[in-house]
Amino acid sequence: MHTTPDNAVKNTPCDSHELTRRRFFSRVSVACAAAIAGLAGVPVVGFLIAPIVRPARPQWRGVGKVDSFRIGQTVQVQFSDPSPLPWSGITAKTAAWLRRVGDDEFIAFSMNCRHLGCPVRWVEGPRLFMCPCHGGAYYEDGSVAAGPPPEPLARYAVRVKDGQVEIQTSPIPLTTFKS
Repeated sequence: MHTTPDNAVKNTPCDSHELTRRRFFSRVSVACAAAIAGLAGVPVVGFLIAPIVRPARPQWRGVGKVDSFRIGQTVQVQFSDPSPLPWSGITAKTAAWLRRVGDDEFIAFSMNCRHLGCPVRWVEGPRLFMCPCHGGAYYEDGSVAAGPPPEPLARYAVRVKDGQVEIQTSPIPLTTFKS
C-alpha cells in the first residue's frame, strides 16, 4: 500500500464554496452587464410613463395682435408646445397655420399631415396645403383634396382676448387609427 504524507499537496477539485478566479470575473461581468442594462432602460421607462405622470394640458398661447393679420390671409404662427420639458430648448417650439376669416374670427390648422405627421406648407396660388412626404393635399378649409391623408387637417381652438389672437395648444394631432 502506498500512503501519502500528511503535508503533501492533494490534487482534488476545488471546494464548491471556494471562489475561483474564473468564477469571480464571471460574476463581475454579469453584474456590470446588469448595471449597464439598468442604466440603458431608465430613459425607456421614462418615455413610457411620462404621458401618465405628466400629461399635456391644453393652454392658451398668444400668437400675435389681431391687427397684424389680414382678412383672408393664411400665415404660419409659432408658439410653445403644451408639454415642454426643461431641457427641450428649441424643440419646445411648434407652429400652426392661422387664417383670419373676419374681424374677430380666425381658423388655426395643425402643421402636421394626418397621414404620417410631415409638416404641410401653404401654397397661395392654388390655395392648398401640400404635404411634401407622400403628396397629400388639403383644401383651404383643411379637408382632404388628394393623396393618402385619411382625415382633414386638425384644427386648434382660436380666440381673441384683449386684442391678442390666442391658440389653445394640444399635443401634435396625428391621425386616429380605427380598428
